[in-house]
This record gives sequence, structure tokens and C-alpha cells, in this order.
Amino acid sequence: MSNRHFTLDKIKQCLKLSGSNIVFLQEVSGDNDKKKDAIPNWSDNNQFEFLADSIWDHFAYGKNAIYQHGHHGNAILSEIPFNRLHNLDVSTMRISQRGILHGQLENGTHLLCAHLGLFESERRSQVRQLIEYAKANIAATEPLIMAGDFNDWRRKAHLQLCHELELIEVYQAHRGHVANTFPAMFPALPMDRIYVRGFKVSSANVMTSREWRSISDHCALTADISLCGGSD
Repeated sequence: MSNRHFTLDKIKQCLKLSGSNIVFLQEVSGDNDKKKDAIPNWSDNNQFEFLADSIWDHFAYGKNAIYQHGHHGNAILSEIPFNRLHNLDVSTMRISQRGILHGQLENGTHLLCAHLGLFESERRSQVRQLIEYAKANIAATEPLIMAGDFNDWRRKAHLQLCHELELIEVYQAHRGHVANTFPAMFPALPMDRIYVRGFKVSSANVMTSREWRSISDHCALTADISLCGGSD
């Protein structure tokens, strides 16, 4: 929160050092003419392509918030190619534009990158839309990873998602409780989650080092998971 420096290069290095095969990101800038002119080292490419670079060959972007000088949304970076992409608009008010980015990898795994609203009334509607979409588009037998900023500090959406979609939250599976991830300087609220279905969880961690805390107001989550009956 107190960092007023441009951190995109630092974010890229942290993500690279994490060794992640798949990365879920929220509030990624697709285009911003104001910042492009104001910030000297602003990337010529959009942010998700800059972050992917030569590390992740495949990426997806879902445009959520659109404004006169640009747009931002969710992004997924992956080592495995996508064979299907869709962006679900779950916005309930003009001042809070939110979406769920859905990608299916060539190995059959479904990925959902989520960013839910700050108000409980909008989250209630968004969780309902998310559950209905997942039930209609992802078979219960297909592997699924869903991650993002759920803004769900009261854990109401958490209980609903676990029950209705039969999901496991990775940190809870490994540590016995969901992780506190906000604010990054002193994590006190459980806002961010990684949910899985059809995977076994080997480990889950909150990234709380100084480097990670300097690039976002939320702590990042990482997990080592492997397909049930498959490889990592």
C-alpha cells in the first residue's frame, strides 16, 4: 500500500522465481494510455504478455473494467496450451466491474480466475453465477483449479463453493484453515484462495517475504498439487 514505485519488473521476477507452472492474476492492465505516457518504463506490450515473456508460453486475458483510457481484468499464465477460453461478466454494478476467466488446458484441466466484489450483496450474486456456470460448463469428473481474490473475509462464499462444487481449498487442506492474505504488510483477513477438484495437495504457502510484500497489497498464495492418478 505504501509502495508508490512501478513494480511490474519486480512482479515478473517474483513470479519467475516461484517456479509456478500456472499463475492466476487479478487487476492486470490490458491497456492504459494515461500510465503509458506518465510512467517511463511502462511496457510497450500489455502487462500479461510482459509478465509471461519467455517463461510461460501461453496466456489468457479477460477484460473486466473498461474506461476511456484503457481496461484491466484477470489473466492466467500457463506452461500448457489452452484449447478453450471464455470470460464471464459477473458485474452487478457499474462502479464495480468483475469477471471470471475460464480456460481449459490441453490436458483437460479447467482453470477459473476470479475477482469478486467488495460488497456482500454483489458477492452473493457473483458466487451464484459462478456456481451455475461451473455446473453447466465443467463436468464433475473433470479436474478444476479456481483461484483469485474472493474478498470473502467472512467465509460465506467459501462454504458455499466447497459444498456446491465439491472443492477443496489448498491452504485449508494443508494447514487446517484458510490463509490470511490481506493486507500484505500484516495479513489479517482471508481474501485470496486456491480451490481444486480432482487434485491432491502436497503443500500450500503464503508468500510473506519482503520482496513479495513490496509488489502487492495482497499476499500471494502458492501450492504444489498433482492430478489424482496423474503427474504433478
